[in-house]
Amino acid sequence: MRKLIDALADETDFFIEQVQLTAIVFDNSDDVTLWATTFFDQEPHFFHLGLPFQQLDLLLRLAGSRTGELQEDVADALATVREWPCLLEYTTEANPPIALPNVALKLSCTYPADDLYDDEDDETFDINMQAPPLGEDAEGEEEYESSQPHNIFYLEGVFLRVEP
Repeated sequence: MRKLIDALADETDFFIEQVQLTAIVFDNSDDVTLWATTFFDQEPHFFHLGLPFQQLDLLLRLAGSRTGELQEDVADALATVREWPCLLEYTTEANPPIALPNVALKLSCTYPADDLYDDEDDETFDINMQAPPLGEDAEGEEEYESSQPHNIFYLEGVFLRVEP
Protein backbone atom coordinates (compact mmCIF):
# COMPACT_ATOMS: atom_id res chain seq x y z
CA MET A 1 0.00 0.00 0.00
CA ARG A 2 1.35 3.43 -0.95
CA LYS A 3 1.26 6.74 0.89
CA LEU A 4 -1.47 9.01 -0.46
CA ILE A 5 0.86 12.01 -0.57
CA ASP A 6 3.08 10.20 -3.09
CA ALA A 7 0.16 9.85 -5.53
CA LEU A 8 -0.67 13.55 -5.70
CA ALA A 9 0.44 15.58 -8.71
CA ASP A 10 0.53 18.79 -6.67
CA GLU A 11 -0.18 19.84 -3.11
CA THR A 12 -3.47 21.65 -3.67
CA ASP A 13 -6.71 20.73 -1.94
CA PHE A 14 -8.29 17.60 -3.38
CA PHE A 15 -11.18 15.16 -2.89
CA ILE A 16 -11.09 11.47 -2.02
CA GLU A 17 -13.86 8.89 -1.82
CA GLN A 18 -14.05 5.24 -0.75
CA VAL A 19 -12.53 6.08 2.63
CA GLN A 20 -12.12 3.46 5.33
CA LEU A 21 -10.96 4.38 8.83
CA THR A 22 -8.56 1.82 10.31
CA ALA A 23 -7.74 3.52 13.61
CA ILE A 24 -8.72 6.45 15.78
CA VAL A 25 -5.91 7.98 17.83
CA PHE A 26 -6.81 10.45 20.56
CA ASP A 27 -3.71 12.66 20.65
CA ASN A 28 -5.12 14.60 23.61
CA SER A 29 -8.59 15.62 24.74
CA ASP A 30 -8.99 18.08 21.84
CA ASP A 31 -7.19 16.51 18.87
CA VAL A 32 -7.65 13.26 17.00
CA THR A 33 -5.65 11.58 14.24
CA LEU A 34 -7.46 9.11 12.00
CA TRP A 35 -5.55 6.40 10.16
CA ALA A 36 -7.35 5.69 6.93
CA THR A 37 -7.18 4.06 3.54
CA THR A 38 -8.66 5.01 0.19
CA PHE A 39 -8.56 3.95 -3.43
CA PHE A 40 -6.87 6.63 -5.48
CA ASP A 41 -6.07 6.02 -9.16
CA GLN A 42 -7.40 2.45 -8.72
CA GLU A 43 -4.77 1.61 -6.06
CA PRO A 44 -5.03 1.41 -2.26
CA HIS A 45 -3.34 4.25 -0.37
CA PHE A 46 -3.05 5.08 3.32
CA PHE A 47 -2.99 8.47 5.01
CA HIS A 48 -3.45 10.18 8.35
CA LEU A 49 -6.09 12.81 8.95
CA GLY A 50 -5.63 15.36 11.73
CA LEU A 51 -8.91 16.65 13.21
CA PRO A 52 -10.30 18.64 16.08
CA PHE A 53 -12.43 16.33 18.21
CA GLN A 54 -15.76 17.80 16.99
CA GLN A 55 -15.06 16.70 13.40
CA LEU A 56 -14.58 13.09 14.55
CA ASP A 57 -18.20 12.99 15.68
CA LEU A 58 -19.31 14.29 12.27
CA LEU A 59 -17.40 11.52 10.47
CA LEU A 60 -18.67 8.83 12.84
CA ARG A 61 -22.26 9.91 12.14
CA LEU A 62 -21.56 9.08 8.47
CA ALA A 63 -20.50 5.48 9.22
CA GLY A 64 -23.92 4.02 8.42
CA SER A 65 -25.08 1.17 10.65
CA ARG A 66 -21.91 1.31 12.77
CA THR A 67 -22.48 4.87 13.99
CA GLY A 68 -23.92 3.99 17.40
CA GLU A 69 -21.30 1.32 18.11
CA LEU A 70 -18.46 3.65 17.17
CA GLN A 71 -19.79 6.52 19.26
CA GLU A 72 -19.93 4.11 22.24
CA ASP A 73 -16.32 2.98 21.57
CA VAL A 74 -15.18 6.59 21.57
CA ALA A 75 -17.13 7.48 24.73
CA ASP A 76 -15.77 4.39 26.57
CA ALA A 77 -12.21 5.14 25.49
CA LEU A 78 -12.42 8.76 26.60
CA ALA A 79 -13.94 7.77 29.95
CA THR A 80 -11.16 5.29 30.71
CA VAL A 81 -8.05 6.76 29.05
CA ARG A 82 -5.19 7.31 31.47
CA GLU A 83 -2.36 8.01 29.03
CA TRP A 84 -2.26 9.90 25.76
CA PRO A 85 -2.22 8.98 22.93
CA CYS A 86 -5.05 6.45 23.06
CA LEU A 87 -5.57 4.06 20.12
CA LEU A 88 -8.80 2.45 18.89
CA GLU A 89 -7.97 0.06 16.06
CA TYR A 90 -10.35 -1.25 13.38
CA THR A 91 -8.38 -3.76 11.34
CA THR A 92 -9.54 -7.17 12.53
CA GLU A 93 -12.40 -9.43 11.54
CA ALA A 94 -14.19 -8.55 14.78
CA ASN A 95 -13.51 -4.82 14.22
CA PRO A 96 -13.31 -4.29 10.46
CA PRO A 97 -12.33 -0.90 8.99
CA ILE A 98 -15.01 1.77 9.19
CA ALA A 99 -16.41 2.53 5.76
CA LEU A 100 -17.76 6.00 5.04
CA PRO A 101 -20.27 5.21 2.27
CA ASN A 102 -21.21 7.94 -0.21
CA VAL A 103 -18.79 10.37 1.44
CA ALA A 104 -16.18 12.52 -0.26
CA LEU A 105 -13.59 14.26 1.88
CA LYS A 106 -11.90 17.45 0.77
CA LEU A 107 -8.36 17.35 2.15
CA SER A 108 -5.40 19.70 2.25
CA CYS A 109 -1.73 18.83 2.69
CA THR A 110 0.33 19.64 5.76
CA TYR A 111 4.02 20.54 5.85
CA PRO A 112 6.73 20.24 8.47
CA ALA A 113 7.23 23.26 10.72
CA ASP A 114 9.82 25.81 9.58
CA ASP A 115 13.39 25.10 10.62
CA LEU A 116 14.14 26.85 13.91
CA TYR A 117 17.71 27.57 12.82
CA ASP A 118 16.80 29.59 9.72
CA ASP A 119 16.00 32.72 11.72
CA GLU A 120 19.09 33.66 13.71
CA ASP A 121 17.41 36.74 15.21
CA ASP A 122 14.75 34.65 16.92
CA GLU A 123 15.49 34.66 20.64
CA THR A 124 12.57 32.38 21.57
CA PHE A 125 14.41 29.11 20.88
CA ASP A 126 12.67 26.24 22.65
CA ILE A 127 15.20 24.28 24.70
CA ASN A 128 12.97 21.20 24.54
CA MET A 129 13.39 20.93 20.77
CA GLN A 130 16.00 18.49 19.54
CA ALA A 131 19.05 19.79 17.73
CA PRO A 132 19.33 18.85 14.07
CA PRO A 133 21.38 15.71 13.34
CA LEU A 134 25.07 16.19 12.63
CA GLY A 135 26.84 15.11 9.47
CA GLU A 136 26.85 15.87 5.77
CA ASP A 137 24.06 13.47 4.80
CA ALA A 138 21.78 14.62 7.62
CA GLU A 139 21.75 18.22 6.38
CA GLY A 140 20.68 17.25 2.86
CA GLU A 141 18.05 14.89 4.23
CA GLU A 142 16.70 17.63 6.52
CA GLU A 143 16.39 20.06 3.59
CA TYR A 144 14.53 17.43 1.56
CA GLU A 145 12.16 16.62 4.43
CA SER A 146 11.34 20.27 5.14
CA SER A 147 10.27 20.89 1.55
CA GLN A 148 8.00 17.82 1.29
CA PRO A 149 4.42 17.64 2.58
CA HIS A 150 3.57 15.06 5.22
CA ASN A 151 1.23 12.11 4.65
CA ILE A 152 -0.96 13.83 7.27
CA PHE A 153 -3.86 15.89 5.96
CA TYR A 154 -6.40 18.38 7.28
CA LEU A 155 -10.10 18.04 6.61
CA GLU A 156 -11.38 20.98 4.58
CA GLY A 157 -14.90 19.67 4.02
CA VAL A 158 -17.22 16.66 4.00
CA PHE A 159 -19.55 16.06 1.06
CA LEU A 160 -22.27 13.45 0.62
CA ARG A 161 -23.21 11.82 -2.68
CA VAL A 162 -26.96 12.12 -3.18
CA GLU A 163 -28.41 9.43 -5.43
CA PRO A 164 -31.75 10.20 -7.12
